[in-house]
Amino acid sequence: MSSGPETTAAERQPTVASLMSGDPIVVDVETPLADVAALLSGHRIGGTPVVDGSGAVVGVISETDLVRVRATDDLWARWPGLRARHLMSSPAVSITAGRPAADAARLMEATGVHRLVVVDDDDRTTPVGVLSLGDLVRGMVGSDAR
Repeated sequence: MSSGPETTAAERQPTVASLMSGDPIVVDVETPLADVAALLSGHRIGGTPVVDGSGAVVGVISETDLVRVRATDDLWARWPGLRARHLMSSPAVSITAGRPAADAARLMEATGVHRLVVVDDDDRTTPVGVLSLGDLVRGMVGSDAR
């Protein structure tokens, strides 16, 4: 017999906040692509939010974006002058921290992205984390995924 109130499946479902990587590494829109590449490589991450001068998320830049530059002769010739703003995907696909992880999975599937920028439930402009496909898969391990 239970001594407390029963929890529903929805209440046991993990939230975005419980699975995300917090304190995200971000780059400014004016960050040179060489610096973006070094940052991604050095931190072993596949992408990062791009923010404007006020710290508001305006896009995402990924390893895929950088590889596209190397594969495109015209872009590669302009590599030294390119900045994050030139290559980022915009607007960023984002989700609030309090949403269920299942909502994040559906959003990733619908948009074809590999990571979501997590924004605060009240302030939907400042990134508070990043939720990757790997984070979602790790959240599924040991959970009741039915």
